[in-house]
Amino acid sequence: MSSLPLPEKVNVLLVGAGGREHAIAWRLSQSTHLGKLWVDSNANAGLLALGTACPEEFSLKRKYYLERWLVQENIGFIIIGPEGPLAEGMVDALENPERPIFGPTKAAARLEWDKAYAKTIMRQTSIPTPEGRVCTTLGAALAYVTERDEPCVVKATGLCAGKGVTVCKDKHEAIAAVRKCMESKEFGDAGTSVVIEERLEGQEVSVLALVDGRTITVLDTCQDHKQVGEGDTGPNTGGMGAFCPTPLLGDADLQAIARDVFVPAVDGLRRQGIEFRGVLFAGLMLTHAGPKVLEFNCRFGDPETQVLMARFQGDLLKTLWLTATGRLADAEFSFDPRTACCVVVCSEGYPGEVRKGLQITGLLPLPKASSSPTGVLMFQSGTKAEKMGKIVTNGGRVVGSTALGATLTEATRLATASAGQTTFPGAFFRKDIGHRIMNHVQSAK
Repeated sequence: MSSLPLPEKVNVLLVGAGGREHAIAWRLSQSTHLGKLWVDSNANAGLLALGTACPEEFSLKRKYYLERWLVQENIGFIIIGPEGPLAEGMVDALENPERPIFGPTKAAARLEWDKAYAKTIMRQTSIPTPEGRVCTTLGAALAYVTERDEPCVVKATGLCAGKGVTVCKDKHEAIAAVRKCMESKEFGDAGTSVVIEERLEGQEVSVLALVDGRTITVLDTCQDHKQVGEGDTGPNTGGMGAFCPTPLLGDADLQAIARDVFVPAVDGLRRQGIEFRGVLFAGLMLTHAGPKVLEFNCRFGDPETQVLMARFQGDLLKTLWLTATGRLADAEFSFDPRTACCVVVCSEGYPGEVRKGLQITGLLPLPKASSSPTGVLMFQSGTKAEKMGKIVTNGGRVVGSTALGATLTEATRLATASAGQTTFPGAFFRKDIGHRIMNHVQSAK
């Protein structure tokens, strides 16, 4: 695999149906190496405008038929966006010496799909992380949160699309969060066990790195906004907006994070006989005692990808291929010096139940991919194309209005203004993306 050269043209299957994949597809379309782009059968309207829908379901249950289709269409490279197929083991099932896959194996992706395992790895490798305990029974979890005097965070150990974390201000909220996971089974099997951690104070940042097994390249930093309401209020979501880069971390900080977080994590897996290839994503809290890892993800984030792809300069297809084939050191890419901001327009009721099929107006077509795009980039998430060119809502997070600006203030203003022009019944979005940084800058003056 490590010696596999990138073909002059390669047909690519991009797995995933959301805004993250729309942004990746937009950048892939710029590559001179791209043959035909195939996208998920459930892809949103924006994705389908850039590629052709794969007729086969991306599932292990359909492995025989999917494999037959991959051969038939001469698919030479697979890029997996979401966490579900990684946790299912699709890399293990479909990768072969002639067809690399960008994404970690099931064993490597366990850093994301099993928070208890990730906590163990962090403790074994001395990665800074909040103090806490893994509880496998309701009684043990209730006893632990009851005896604690300090506020805590309750996390379902499995995959919950970013919604399985409750930041609790007191024991009553902690007890309710435990019961929601383990008694009411709101998150299904993902909440069979929970991680209960100390609640840290500080700003949360997203630091992503490309990893080819040994080489680690840290990407520009992002800040996500998880909570649904302005002022960081309300329940957690999959992400209401993000910006990139954050001024809270400099080059020296990133070097320290690479040394203290990414290298130990990759080495810790290697000592277990597990090679990590793909994206390793560290969610960090910047505390007075230094950065601490809240969780690991094993894929590009959403909406972090939207702002990263807006700023990415280089051949994304070549970069991901070199990562998947163990030659990341040969990759050449950079990031636009401007700041990018993404504001996510959501359906009424999100992160709970939402109405679908509502017509969307104000959507702007994506400009042709370029290294330095101008104008607002509308990355679609929960959308669906219907007859006569009509596009309707098809999920909670509908569109990520993404803009570049000389400053965070300018990028946020442009992205927010465009989000306000994207309308459908019940549409809403946060108007304060980046507010903590702006307040931080103001208080520092």
